[in-house]
Amino acid sequence: MSTKKSGGSSKNLRDSNPKYLGMKLHDGQVAAVGNILVRQRGTRVVPGKNVKVGKDHTLYSMVGGKVTYKTVRKTRFDGKILSKKMVSVN
Repeated sequence: MSTKKSGGSSKNLRDSNPKYLGMKLHDGQVAAVGNILVRQRGTRVVPGKNVKVGKDHTLYSMVGGKVTYKTVRKTRFDGKILSKKMVSVN
């Protein structure tokens, strides 16, 4: 006879750390040089004036100034028109 009860195994008790995605500076706020504006997966928000894209699609400012967001219409290579949000720093 066993003196210990068998401890079963469970494979679904792990979870990944949060990635803290989203807008870091909103419309009207002031950005310094190199400030992160948006953390995202893919280009949900596209870069505008004075904004660059990092290798993980993070948008950051190239100059100091006021952050502005607006909606633009982008035409894809197959002719489909998409509405995207664009961020600029002026």
